[in-house]
Amino acid sequence: MPLPSELDERLREAAARMHRAEHVRRLRETTAQQIADVRGTLEDLESKLAEEERDVARLEGGLSAVLARVLGNREERLERERAEAAVAKERVDGHRARLADLEADAAATDAELAVLASAPGEYARLLAEKERQLIDSGDPRARELADLAAALDRSSAEVRECDEAHQAGRGALDALNVVLGFLGSARNASTFDMLGGGLLADAYEHSKLTSADQAAWHAQRALDVFSRELADTGVVAARPVMPKVDTRWFVDAFFDNIITDALKHQRIEKTRAGVNKLAQWVRDTEAYLETLRAELLAERARLLARREELLRPA
Repeated sequence: MPLPSELDERLREAAARMHRAEHVRRLRETTAQQIADVRGTLEDLESKLAEEERDVARLEGGLSAVLARVLGNREERLERERAEAAVAKERVDGHRARLADLEADAAATDAELAVLASAPGEYARLLAEKERQLIDSGDPRARELADLAAALDRSSAEVRECDEAHQAGRGALDALNVVLGFLGSARNASTFDMLGGGLLADAYEHSKLTSADQAAWHAQRALDVFSRELADTGVVAARPVMPKVDTRWFVDAFFDNIITDALKHQRIEKTRAGVNKLAQWVRDTEAYLETLRAELLAERARLLARREELLRPA
């Protein structure tokens, strides 16, 4: 087991490497954005250069050259176009060189990051080792460190539960949007049917309602999963239920008139309103989960900062 002074020195070195890794990572992100910007600019400049070169080529031997000779200004125009092409080429060459430099910078930072990849893990391992030593030695800090460890375990579990609930919410919202898509198509067909669409509109409408009904079962399944994950967080209790999709076909086929068409349209609109309400509830709940997650991460950061403060070499 390393002596306390030796362990503190290793902690200092690991902390320096970790901070360097964070610094290089930020540099890499900035370089990546610069590369993306230059590539976009270069694409525009290369397009402009190609256009300028085409203008020169036309004046050197195309129809434009014939017309320019007739007008007596061919040499003047050709000289101007060549000058513009030269300027465009200089800009392209300059940005290509800049891109090459940025890509070299990115490669260098990638290489350094590869060397520093183990720094965060090494720092965490050394902190844990010092924590164990302090607890085993009966150091006055031991009790607080033990409490912090328990609080951090709870925090990690709460963040994980929040993430799982958010993921389930995404799945539920996607499933609800599928149902809304089919109901939207059915509503459009229903509107056309009220204007005299006839049996073809009825058949299309019924097909979309049947699809909506099938999709609604998948959506209900996704909502069940979402509600369970919410319950696991311990902060939201809900039992969302999908509205029924009315797919009755007998009435539509044998009593097709403006009254039944209007009633069908109302049923579809009522179902859409119910599904939209559920979708909005999912969106609102997800927004709450995002706020909760931010609060949990802030509390976890505070706990980690306090733990590191207790373990940091004097």
